[in-house]
Amino acid sequence: MLNNISYYLILGRPLIFYLGLLTLTSLLTTATLGALVIKGRIKFKYHKALAITTVCIALTHGTLAFLAYL
Repeated sequence: MLNNISYYLILGRPLIFYLGLLTLTSLLTTATLGALVIKGRIKFKYHKALAITTVCIALTHGTLAFLAYL
């Protein structure tokens, strides 16, 4: 059953593929904004919220990948 969710095709690619891309993009965005905040170049007060969102997306992606093989 979870294979149906994990491998649901969207534009010819499985859902888990798009979650992986979203996770990577979110992780790189969070890291870049965090580095810019530390250097003092920008003020961004939603960094923690973005980091929590990244973790949630990564956990969803990982869970679907793991449970697809059970």
